[in-house]
Amino acid sequence: MTLEQLRIFVAVADALSMTRAAERLHLTQPAVSAAIAALEERYATPLFNRVGRRLELTEGGRLFLPEASSVLASASDARRVLNDLNGLARGDVRIASSQTVATYWLPRRMAQFAASAPNIQLHLFAGNTARAAELVLQGEADIGFVEGEVGEALLSAEIVGGDRIGLYAAVDHPLTGRSLSREDIKGATWVMREPGSGTRDHVTAGLIQSGIAVERLHIRLELPSNDAALEAIEGGELVTAVSELAAATRVKAGLIQQLRWPLPPRDFRMLAHRARKPSRATSAFINSLHAFAPGRASIPPRKRVQRKSQ
Repeated sequence: MTLEQLRIFVAVADALSMTRAAERLHLTQPAVSAAIAALEERYATPLFNRVGRRLELTEGGRLFLPEASSVLASASDARRVLNDLNGLARGDVRIASSQTVATYWLPRRMAQFAASAPNIQLHLFAGNTARAAELVLQGEADIGFVEGEVGEALLSAEIVGGDRIGLYAAVDHPLTGRSLSREDIKGATWVMREPGSGTRDHVTAGLIQSGIAVERLHIRLELPSNDAALEAIEGGELVTAVSELAAATRVKAGLIQQLRWPLPPRDFRMLAHRARKPSRATSAFINSLHAFAPGRASIPPRKRVQRKSQ
């Protein structure tokens, strides 16, 4: 049994799909299938039931999963200890993030840190808020960044930034350009982010404050990204709610328009596991977030060459 086989097993158990696990691990599907088959054959224990095109964990698989996850977490801790012994000469920081933060807030901060610490490798896993929290809990990520609140006692949460959510529709939508009532919101046809998304959780809380229950809305589509939701509303009758950061480019291009319905601002939170001490590399990255300078170039400027006057 190798760490690579354990890593593949945990990924397949999480995705319940050989194809999706292979995509996450940047491996071929035959390589993933072979690793699972080797484990099952070596220990004469089926780990998955194949039900049509779906996978289900067997009883043996369910019992094995927490042990496999624990071994991977221990191996990761051992690797961090060795990196710490070498100071900041090398190291890795595994970051899990919800999509809005990963797309619009983290990149410049990661680039600035990468320029100042070129031997530290940053690895970013993007999903929704629930997925980011899960990766930190499982020890597969050192820190996480999310838009929503996470009710997990084992995770600390520090506010590190924020944005606002807006309601958007096509420029010629009947609701654009005028004040809206609760009946307008209830009568609209919606495309929403998927359950587990921090954006959806925030919109739900904001509408409840206005006396509108999300389950009463006519939600026609649920899509897994901000861009997908924004693409769906262009030129149609749908309304969506996404970060103003995500919608800014399309608004500027005149493709969509923000509706006149305010929602409260929201916070971006950094998650860390209370029981795990951060590595030096992770601590250095966290410190760089606190000292982030928006106007600083992410790549050191070239030295000017002074020419002698003729």
